[in-house]
Amino acid sequence: MLTAQRSPGLHVSGEPPKHDFNVAERALLMCASVLFAGLANHECMEIASCAKARVFARDELLFMQGQPVRYMVLIQSGSVKSTQISPNGNEVILWMNGSGDVVGVQSDLAACHHTCSARAIEQCTALIWEYARLQVLLAKYPQIRNNISQPLSNRLNELEERFREVATEKVSKRVALALVRLMKHVGKQSPGGIEISLSREELAQMTGTTLFTVSRLLSKWGEEGVVLPRREAVVIRDPQRLMRMGEEDES
Repeated sequence: MLTAQRSPGLHVSGEPPKHDFNVAERALLMCASVLFAGLANHECMEIASCAKARVFARDELLFMQGQPVRYMVLIQSGSVKSTQISPNGNEVILWMNGSGDVVGVQSDLAACHHTCSARAIEQCTALIWEYARLQVLLAKYPQIRNNISQPLSNRLNELEERFREVATEKVSKRVALALVRLMKHVGKQSPGGIEISLSREELAQMTGTTLFTVSRLLSKWGEEGVVLPRREAVVIRDPQRLMRMGEEDES
């Protein structure tokens, strides 16, 4: 769980701020994020100087469902899953995010509680901004507020697609589509192909099916050379074929 930290103040003197290499690296990542689109490099540098660097261990919570919103998180490396717990205790994965993605952003920055939990799937490095500090930055750079709608819209579009898939597509196609989506979002190049850090249980959650069905499909696709199933990951060996499987009409 994140603990309260002080953020450095904005540079307000007439001279340009002095930045070290770490801040320059942060600004480069920010400029590639949709949340900071349209900002100049020197503006990203100033905003980056207001962030705190954090390392989250595997399985560490970034924040918890129902917890007051205090931070916005920009992932530098690693991957994070956002989950929601039902009243009867069942967990469902809403999204998975990787490098360059923002976690914990809200349409209303005055929102008081998180509607889901975020947990590191693997060790993650991240930049965090206190929301109190973020409010100051928004006043100075209103472009950020305009950009917030983009990641929120992307999340909604993905949820709509997945809902339609659960309602209309067979399980094999749903799993293929989910893997293609994850490959683009959080996939990493490895010697065997594109690796997705995801357990079979988590893949079953995301596709509305059972662990048995996912295991059977991955074993079959493994024999066909499409994927290489691992204990806590899936390696995509033939991305083109997997994408065709997600596009094919099933009778």
